Amino acid sequence: MPEYQPGVCNIGAEQRRARRLSGIGSFGLAAAIVLAVALDVLPATTLWATAPFVFGGWVGLVQDYYGFCVAFGALARYDLSGSGGTTGAVAEAEAVAADRKRALQILGVAAVLAVVTTAPIVLLGGAV
Repeated sequence: MPEYQPGVCNIGAEQRRARRLSGIGSFGLAAAIVLAVALDVLPATTLWATAPFVFGGWVGLVQDYYGFCVAFGALARYDLSGSGGTTGAVAEAEAVAADRKRALQILGVAAVLAVVTTAPIVLLGGAV
């Protein structure tokens, strides 16, 4: 049974699955844009539109990997329901601070991965 751990774990298996699927879906939308450009349906400059979808994809997968939801961390909440745990609010100031720090770290990791992933798409696609 998972337990809430400040700055470490604030979601259970069902919530992790939801973030994983959201991330995969977001990558799918980015791939659809790339495919449309490759088929000359959209201009190469449209490749810039992949950036938010790639970022969203990485946010979803990184949240799944760490078992930590950025939004819940920012809002001082946790949800381990459906995984043998509970849901609730985080009251301790130190725990809230640890959660918000982890949320920012996850967004930072996702941002770096998004830049590293999107840059080749845009550069190789001639959208510069």
